[in-house]
Amino acid sequence: MSDIPLSVLDLAPVAAGASAGQALEYTTDLARRTEELGYRRFWVAEHHNMPAIASSAPAVLIAHLAAATSTIRVGSGGVMLPNHAPLVVAEQFGTLEALHPGRIDLGIGRAPGTDQHTALALRRTMEGLSAEAFPQELADLIRLFSAEGLRRPITATPGRGDMPAIWLLGSSGFSAQLAGLLGLPFAFAHHFSSANTVPALDLYRQSFQPSQWLERPHTMVAVSAICADTDERARWLSGPAALSFVRLRSGTPAPLASPEEAAAYQYSGREREFAQDRFTGQALGSPETVRQQLSSLLERTAADELMLTTMVYDIGDRVRSFELIAEKVAGSLPNPAPEPAGPA
Repeated sequence: MSDIPLSVLDLAPVAAGASAGQALEYTTDLARRTEELGYRRFWVAEHHNMPAIASSAPAVLIAHLAAATSTIRVGSGGVMLPNHAPLVVAEQFGTLEALHPGRIDLGIGRAPGTDQHTALALRRTMEGLSAEAFPQELADLIRLFSAEGLRRPITATPGRGDMPAIWLLGSSGFSAQLAGLLGLPFAFAHHFSSANTVPALDLYRQSFQPSQWLERPHTMVAVSAICADTDERARWLSGPAALSFVRLRSGTPAPLASPEEAAAYQYSGREREFAQDRFTGQALGSPETVRQQLSSLLERTAADELMLTTMVYDIGDRVRSFELIAEKVAGSLPNPAPEPAGPA
């Protein structure tokens, strides 16, 4: 691989005509293959009420993936903390860390990972939709792992003494600043908020306070990546993801379309513009094109790590994309960041 660690963010995409069980089986196969290829982390994301995504229960899926692999770090990208009681998250991820010590990452986010109606079903009160209590909930979660400063004598078992590596995730300045103030590693969602990437990373570094976890800032940038033998093939494979973005925005989410169905879709002018914007600043093309795009991203962001997310219809194309990047791209990426001082 490269001096810059490369990792995987997977959503367990459900293709049209396939089942959620098949999607989870493919995600397991991908975790094993990317471990063989030398990727550092394999994260899954919490989403709800989305027919194209089967990773709605990250802790359950992480347990399965960690058991199916042996060396790759497995984690959440992320768990949406306002959807859950901090004690439940501490017990779940404490269990995972106890079962797989030194291999679990707990990436925490504050968005609902769904629409407002479903968020209300998860959070159960209108007040919970604001996520105003997120900083306090995050502090409570960390205290449950360490048992330091708890307002009430609660012992998370497992949890206390079994603390995974905690990351704060974000797509805006709020989480960037909070991660800096707490001295936590920060992962930015460049794959759907590319305009905010550099400002958020700058704010994180400016806000950073050394902590028991980090001596200096540590960043990871999540980027959409579809690599194929040619640029034309990669663009063809990106059609289902583009159509999925459009359907999600219009409130009509559906399983991931085939490339043929996506190519036949009649986009309005506004829809086409929106779909094209979602790939701006991402990595899409042949190995040489992807190398140039990822190199440019690293130079702009000085990220310590990159995390690649690949939404394509066929599992063979998904695996092939990660193989091409590992074999033909990774070794020639620049390393603009200093030697890593972050979590393993």
